[in-house]
Order: sequence, then C-alpha cells, then structure tokens
Amino acid sequence: MLFLVTGAAGFIGSQVCERLLEQGQQVRGIDSFTDYYPRNLKENNLEPSRASGNFQFVEDDVVKTDLDRLLEGVEVIIHLAAQAGVRASWGANFTVYTHNNILSTQALLEAAKAKETKRLVYASSSSVYGDTQDLPMREESACWPVSPYGVTKLAAEHLCGLYYRNFGVDTVSLRYFTVYGPRQRPDMAFHRFIKALLTGGEIRLFGDGGQSRDFTYVSDIVDATIAAATAENAAGQVFNIGGGARVTVNQVIGWLEDITGQKARVTRLAVAKGDVRDTHADTSRARAVLGFNPLYDLKKGLAAEAEWLERMLPSLKEA
Repeated sequence: MLFLVTGAAGFIGSQVCERLLEQGQQVRGIDSFTDYYPRNLKENNLEPSRASGNFQFVEDDVVKTDLDRLLEGVEVIIHLAAQAGVRASWGANFTVYTHNNILSTQALLEAAKAKETKRLVYASSSSVYGDTQDLPMREESACWPVSPYGVTKLAAEHLCGLYYRNFGVDTVSLRYFTVYGPRQRPDMAFHRFIKALLTGGEIRLFGDGGQSRDFTYVSDIVDATIAAATAENAAGQVFNIGGGARVTVNQVIGWLEDITGQKARVTRLAVAKGDVRDTHADTSRARAVLGFNPLYDLKKGLAAEAEWLERMLPSLKEA
C-alpha cells in the first residue's frame, strides 16, 4: 500500500513515515521546510526514512504542488503538514496559518475526491475545544477555539466532514492532545524546559504552572494515526487522542529536575493569549473504534525525550 504523508520531515510526520516503512509499506513524503524552526533538525528527522528504498520524498508546498502527480497510486493520505503554534498565530501571521492549515487541507480533499484514495487521516488538535471547564473533553463537546491556530484546525476538520458527507471522501480526524517525546519542536514546552535544565538556562513559564495538560507520547500518537488509516467504522468520524497523563506544568518541571539532576530556574510570565487552562481527553471512542491503547506513562516519556535531547544538543545550537 502506498501512503502519502504530508509534513514528513516534522516531529510526528517523520516518525509516522518510519513506522509505516518498518511495516513494509510504501511511503511518499512531502514537506516544504517552512522556517518555523531550523531546517537541519528536519533533515535529521528524515535521515532514517531516506535510507529506505520504499521511501520517496518531495520537497514542495501542498497548496502549490501538482497534486494529481503527488497522489498517483496513493491509497491513504496522512495529512500532518500544518503551521503549528498557538502563540504565533495572531496578527499578520494568520495568513500563514490559513495557507498551511486550511488551504492545504482543502486542496488535498479536492484532489482526493477525483482519485481512488481510500482514506484521508487529518491531524487536528485539542485546541479546537478552547478554554472549557467541561472535562474530560468529548468529541461531541462544544468547540470554541481561543486562538487563531485553533480556528484553522477546526475549519480544516469541518472541511473533512463536508467532503465526506457531500462527496464520499473517506476522512478521519484525530484531535491530538499535547504531543511530546523525541524530535519535539524547539518551541514546545518540554523541549524548552529540558534544554534549559541541561544547559543551565532559565525556563520561561507562561502562567503560574498550575495549568494542566493531557500529555501524549509521540509513539502513542503514531500508533493511533496508523490505526486510523485502515480502521473499519471510522469513516467520517472525529477521535480524541490523549495519553491519559493529565498533570500540571509545575509537576512536570519537578519530574524533569529529578530526571536531569538539575535545579530549574523559572521565570514566570503572564498567561499567553490563546493558551487554555486545562485539557483532558475522553478517549473512549478511539479505544473502541481504533483500538487505541496508550502505552507510555509520562515519567517514562519525559526520560526518553531528555535522553534524546541530550544527544542532540550540538545540533540544537540554532534552535
């Protein structure tokens, strides 16, 4: 089976590619190497996949590329390409988010409509729920994003539903909850915290640290994403993908101090616009339909990310 993975050089996309290749699948990856973080980190992510004879790579923008050619022979699309980051999505940057998150999804759906594509798996986000007290978050809960980023992820999710209902394009949307682990982007909290601890820097913490997240280890995200590509009875549905490890940011910093053996120097800043107070995923639907079963507890996952980041420090000087 030939899979197309968009965002193939990214944190999650590169690991989805590797897992598919390990399973003996054919993979075509596309990535435009946006300048959100240094290219050398993305090139490092791609190295294992490039070593496989079953991997093809296209460097291009999903919106601008020849989609007929890109989708030739593709049976499943795993659409991970996106402009990430809640805090950066305000102001003039919003045009970048609409291009990479909404227009790219619409272009793929329109192209898939005319092809023999069996399924498109779309990577959505817990950001679609907004700042709610209604926990745990359920797929049928009201969605009121509080950031432009969340708005674009929800808009693309709605597009998937529209193309499923109106044109029969088989789509599945996965709402990822705070993904962490090896290859995590430099702007993400755990990466910043661990790097600061390893290098003697300060941790810049938005808010009082009492905010909580449902943290999900990247390999569990990969498992769920690949399961969604072929699961029966999943067409047209939306699924929460969370790790079941809801803790406060202050607790995480304490655990990272134990893991690294270093004392954190924390500078507390005002709550950032668009940040929510708490997230917590109800994953019962994903467990029932996708067979989702997160395997990594948070302390184990934090240790794995810290080990990876310590090895990568020389490559992270630009980040």
